[in-house]
Amino acid sequence: MATLLLLPLLLLLPLLLLKLRLWPQLRWLAADLAFAVRALRCKRALRARALASATADPEGPEAGCSLASRLAQLARQRAAHTFLIHGARRFSYAEADRESNRAARAFLRARGWDGGPGGGAGATGEGERAAQGARDAAAGSGAAPAAWEGDGAAEAGEAAVPLAPGATVALLLPACPEFLWLWFGLAKAGLRAAFVPTALRRGPLLHCLRSCGARALVLAPEFLESLEPDLLALRAMGLCLWAAGPTTHPAGIGDLLAEASAEVDGPVPGYLSAPQSIMDTCLYIFTSGTTGLPKAARISHLKILQCQGFYQLCGACQEDVIYLALPLYHMSGSLLGIVGCLGIGATVVLKSKFSAGQFWEDCQQHGVTVFQYIGELCRYLVNQPPVLETYGLTEGNVATFNYTGRPGAVGRASWLYKHVFPFSLIRYDVTTGEPIRDTRGHCVATPPGEPGLLVAPVSQQSPFLGYAGGPELALGKLLKDVFRPGDVFFNTGDLLVCDDQGFLRFHDRTGDTFRWKGENVATTEVAGTLEALDFLQEVNVYGVTVPGHEGRAGMAALVLRPPHSLDLMQLYAHVSENLPPYARPRFLRLQESLATTETFKQQKVRMAKEGFDPSVLSDPLYILDPAGGAYLPLTPARYNALLAGDLRI
Repeated sequence: MATLLLLPLLLLLPLLLLKLRLWPQLRWLAADLAFAVRALRCKRALRARALASATADPEGPEAGCSLASRLAQLARQRAAHTFLIHGARRFSYAEADRESNRAARAFLRARGWDGGPGGGAGATGEGERAAQGARDAAAGSGAAPAAWEGDGAAEAGEAAVPLAPGATVALLLPACPEFLWLWFGLAKAGLRAAFVPTALRRGPLLHCLRSCGARALVLAPEFLESLEPDLLALRAMGLCLWAAGPTTHPAGIGDLLAEASAEVDGPVPGYLSAPQSIMDTCLYIFTSGTTGLPKAARISHLKILQCQGFYQLCGACQEDVIYLALPLYHMSGSLLGIVGCLGIGATVVLKSKFSAGQFWEDCQQHGVTVFQYIGELCRYLVNQPPVLETYGLTEGNVATFNYTGRPGAVGRASWLYKHVFPFSLIRYDVTTGEPIRDTRGHCVATPPGEPGLLVAPVSQQSPFLGYAGGPELALGKLLKDVFRPGDVFFNTGDLLVCDDQGFLRFHDRTGDTFRWKGENVATTEVAGTLEALDFLQEVNVYGVTVPGHEGRAGMAALVLRPPHSLDLMQLYAHVSENLPPYARPRFLRLQESLATTETFKQQKVRMAKEGFDPSVLSDPLYILDPAGGAYLPLTPARYNALLAGDLRI
């Protein structure tokens, strides 16, 4: 009888919730609860893993809460399980451990480590930490390290100086197994890795190496030809140069893989890789940030530990097979793809380059169950079953997960999720480039449907470590007094929209950057490169939307320096030599003068909205033709071909 009385109330409950406008939120309560439980379990598992590593025998390979200790654990727990598939090559966790041990011993030999308990020249302790502090200070000042001889990099006859403990070794390599063995080997040897984008050359490359204080560079043999003009400058910086494989190019570049193959593959002591603090810098990943040249984002051991939980949060398990076709110098490829795979002990299928034509064949051949992607890779696959969207930043302290599978969303702002991973969306003035504050000086949260700046509170659990170099590089990345006096939030530089059901969607980038081909492009860097041409007087670079393409394509508004004329051939040669492919402007707009704001800032927002339609704009327009290696006049016919997808940019 009681059940019959309750039945009408249960039937009326949805109507009541709709009337109170609670149903859009409560309908997702089960999914919110399930993800919150998964996140708490993940945190508990990572905490237990960190404690086990911290209390392990320092002489054993599993000591220290580091990437090296996790690989050693997996080599013991899942020795025969396939870790990596690359083409026809397969490596188990035990084989990956042995390959990285050989690489570690090659680096330790350069360190001058004698293999004893005290560590010889590679001993840890107060002296080592003091030396590392001095190196950090040198990196922060932008000073180049003193010249040293690791394998013929300096003049013949100079005395050999060991590679110091904690020094930074830059990797300029494609996505391949050797990248992983050298990365893991550096971790085991107590050295820091710096992942250099493979497209960088000349000034941007030298800047990156200086900013992270690199003492050595390991590069792919196939890059030597394009790097030959830079070798003199690299040697002048005192860098030791290694090739990851045999080469017939200039003398003084050793074959690091040959050196590693001559080493024994036994484990190295865990104390070599154990950090003094989990907040210590483990490696550097370069990000364009908001302005200027790439910045060396500091990745801590804590961040490495947190990224081990990525696939667990996504619902993946150790029997999954992950397809990874992203550059390993990207956070998405290295920290999420590789470290995330190590977190669950799964298998990763590594592709040096994404191929839509090979994708499904690869998935079928290897039994792929998880596809890690960014940007446009999924455009070719949109008619297939949905994938889980996430959002995050290399140097950031916040991430979101679309655990409900809502199309177009990158996450959900439920109160449960924000309790575990707190963040907020605040009002932002695109004209001033600053958050909007109320009369008390506090930021204002955005209502549903309004784009807002994504910010996250900085805490011990969610820190922001900044970048290698001076503190000025982090200006604008921390906001103070956001909601109450004294609080500190990380500024992601991204605008997101939260709808009335709590779903988050990416809206746009802020500041002087835009995203193209999965890369952040700094407009000031591109403009500075173009301004080096003597026939250009002023340059304004911004991003424009192109139908059928993700992100924004670069457009440069140019003003000629009298009495010069526009030299398209010289301009193309200049940007090809000094900018990576993704940063080269796709469109040029020739103007008599550049429009500015009342405060004499270049107008980017209005010009971006004006776009590149030749039927609307009276200025001469040009389009980049990558196939022909030139800039061509943007005629109405070429414009229509671009919109129809018949013209590639």
